[in-house]
Amino acid sequence: MKNISRTVWILSLISLFTDTASEMLYPIMPIYLKSIGFSIILIGVLEGVAEATAGLSKGYFGKRSDVTGKRVPFVQMGYALSAISKPMMAAFIYPLWIFFARTIDRFGKGIRTGARDAILSNEATPATKGKVFGFHRSMDTLGAVLGPLLALQYLYFYPEDYKTLFYLAFIPGLLAVGASFFLKEKKRKNSIELKPTPFFSFLNYWKTSPALYRKVVTGLLAFTLFNSSDVFLLLQAKQSGLSDTAVIGIYIFYNLVYSLFALPLGILADRIGLKKMLIYGIGVFAIVYFGMGFNHNTYIFIGLFALYGIYAAATEGVSKAWISNITNKEDTATAIGTFSAFQSLCTMLASSFAGLIWYNFGSNTTFIVTGTASILILLYFIFMTSEKK
Repeated sequence: MKNISRTVWILSLISLFTDTASEMLYPIMPIYLKSIGFSIILIGVLEGVAEATAGLSKGYFGKRSDVTGKRVPFVQMGYALSAISKPMMAAFIYPLWIFFARTIDRFGKGIRTGARDAILSNEATPATKGKVFGFHRSMDTLGAVLGPLLALQYLYFYPEDYKTLFYLAFIPGLLAVGASFFLKEKKRKNSIELKPTPFFSFLNYWKTSPALYRKVVTGLLAFTLFNSSDVFLLLQAKQSGLSDTAVIGIYIFYNLVYSLFALPLGILADRIGLKKMLIYGIGVFAIVYFGMGFNHNTYIFIGLFALYGIYAAATEGVSKAWISNITNKEDTATAIGTFSAFQSLCTMLASSFAGLIWYNFGSNTTFIVTGTASILILLYFIFMTSEKK
């Protein structure tokens, strides 16, 4: 645990509690929404609006954090909004209220992301970024293991009692908010000149950012455009004959592998280079998607989901660590916020694109197209980018 500071521990525990709360609801969210009268189309619109809100707000609040020189208030406010959104969704079942509550949750994510990642970056040296971001991802993803397990345990004893589960999810959310008050704001050496921050002002960063940042982010966004929702992987497993319980189990297994490998792969990334680790991760992703396109064997599916967890551990924390290493320290929240904003929008397009291919050409074609595109993006990173340690 060398180089893992008190602040990194606190942020990681906050993420663990928050993700536990969110993932308690993830498996049952569509079922709950359908039970209160939401159609499939309305559920899609709800998630689209929520993700767009999160994406755009990540860019704005990342920029705002850099302009004000503050980090902790954004983290505290962001996690507080996500916590209170859980019981809000159970309190009233009117569609407009559900839209408001879900948007509040994603808005909270947008407020905290840039500031939180800037704190993590500030708690590491360029040589330990992979380790620090990997540790945070490991703790965060552990919540994605605990959350569904707690939900399954509760629903085993109280089937279809979805509303109570939303209230119970408020408990780990409150623990996250409580832990955020142990964070301490670090004083900046330079005085901050407060300036107006128009909502889309973060877009200007693209013009003034380092050339390497633009190259790296371009590659990451191209990859995101073909990296559709995990729902498609789970649906492929379901179509191949796995039961509902097995599908949820394999999703928990994937998150467990991700959580276990995030820290060691982050440490390895610091040794071999963040760029190399990202390339290896994308290579594993390509193997998984080609495998999904050709496989119908249950045991191979388990292996593919294990590899998918390793891919996530090798790329998600590493990509932010790399971005923070190639940008100025005072622009870290803006740089990560801008990337995250574009990434959220590309994620929406990716799932729509995958859905269209699936509908018109079948599931196998969807996975083969994605696997082929990821190989091309891997080659882009090899030949078009250079790493700055």
